[in-house]
Amino acid sequence: MKLLPALLLALFAINAAFAQDQKEQKPATLRSVLLEQLKTTHDKNDWFVSPIKSVEGLTPEQVVWTDGKGNHSIGQLTYHMLFWNSQELSKLKGEKPAKFDGNNDETFNNFDAKTWASTVKQLDQVMTDLEKFVESADDATLAKHGSELAHIGTHNAYHTGQIIYIRRLQGSWDPKKGVN
Repeated sequence: MKLLPALLLALFAINAAFAQDQKEQKPATLRSVLLEQLKTTHDKNDWFVSPIKSVEGLTPEQVVWTDGKGNHSIGQLTYHMLFWNSQELSKLKGEKPAKFDGNNDETFNNFDAKTWASTVKQLDQVMTDLEKFVESADDATLAKHGSELAHIGTHNAYHTGQIIYIRRLQGSWDPKKGVN
């Protein structure tokens, strides 16, 4: 019977600690959720590897490698993400996006291995600029464009998975980077 009061006291302490943790967490906002999605589909590993981390350390030769079955290379996928993230950022900022004739193949096939380092740098910058847009936008603007911004994250996560798969196929993925 002496054990019961000690057990009840321990349960009370655990419950009080849990309640305190719950009070300290700020409720999620549209801004905080969108920023979290953009950062984890930019350069912060979380539940999955981020795009910038997924392409670290690759050579121009590795980024043009394909499986010979018509699938895209890492360079093509990265260029594609750069293209669409840039298009969306331009629209969000009220600027005229780059000319696009509607042929999505262009968004993959205009990649050149000579510009690999520049492509990665530009992708990093456009993602940083998207995060800054979300940080500074007013609530009405976020509400208006929230779905688009969420889709940017989903699109990046999808193609990052492809990049890691390609790296695994070619033997250039280090599982210590986040995905075994």
